[in-house]
Amino acid sequence: MKVCIYGAGSIGGLIGGLMADSGAEVTLIARGPNLQALKQNGLRLIMEDREIQVRPQCTDDPAEAGPQDVVFVTVKATASPAIAPGMAPMLTDGTMVVTAQNGIPWWYFHGLDSPLRDTRLESVDPGGRQWDHIGPQRAIGCVVWPAAELEAPGVVRHVYGNRLPIGEPDGTRSDRVKTLSKALIAAGLKAPARPDIRNDIWMKLWGNLSFNPMSALTDATLDVLATDPLTRPIARQMMVEAQEIGEKLGVKFSIDVDTRIQGSADVGAHRTSMLQDLDQGRPMEIEALVGVVSELGRLTGVPTPVIDTVYGLVVRRAKEAGCYPEG
Repeated sequence: MKVCIYGAGSIGGLIGGLMADSGAEVTLIARGPNLQALKQNGLRLIMEDREIQVRPQCTDDPAEAGPQDVVFVTVKATASPAIAPGMAPMLTDGTMVVTAQNGIPWWYFHGLDSPLRDTRLESVDPGGRQWDHIGPQRAIGCVVWPAAELEAPGVVRHVYGNRLPIGEPDGTRSDRVKTLSKALIAAGLKAPARPDIRNDIWMKLWGNLSFNPMSALTDATLDVLATDPLTRPIARQMMVEAQEIGEKLGVKFSIDVDTRIQGSADVGAHRTSMLQDLDQGRPMEIEALVGVVSELGRLTGVPTPVIDTVYGLVVRRAKEAGCYPEG
């Protein structure tokens, strides 16, 4: 299996390293010092029980990678629209493109049994660049539960977790998704082919859409936001609004909102990814985690007053810090 990891940072490096170690023909697309280290020394993956050293092909040019069986898009959601046109050399009619990213994916309404079928989401795919250049027929859904860190250029440390559920947008257990599931399982990941990957997407998004922007606004860690009597109700109301949207779209929530909040509290003193991006002056994934839920609220006729308020505040915060990607 020819596998390309587009964005060989922490999660991309984890997936790519494990798949290369299991025998897949892997190409890593990276840039800057990380790319130079990968070319010179290969990828070093530090696991809890072992270390893996692999030397996959490394490049910053999709044309050099060539046609692929599967492309994992592991760049931040903010970067995805810009890279889509350049992916053409890697794509054949049979190429799978796995969106291993946070938030609602650009292909969300493809194959969905809904009056909104094939609706494009402007918040996460401005101008439909991913829809047009990648094609929703190539998309495979994915929810990334593992945590990893890019400890140094070319060095990825696995922190915890191995769950990586995948699924077809139309819910079928196709031959291609079963093949990909087997390859990921062989690499040591828990990657079942799910009958409705959107349920998994919403379960992760449910916490991210509230705690991520609130952390950026308050500089508070996850445990504080989920338990403080002033912030918990705000997060809870955002999640209640989101649940109404999800259920209108056919999503089934396997736990209640308070159980989900407690799960976030149990993570402890964690600085969310959005807060880390703000700390480091990087583009923040506001649209994929928050703005898109506002857009879905408008499409489904569900009012989202608290989500909209927090969205407006965190966009302003990001713009003041130079962390809001424009266009």
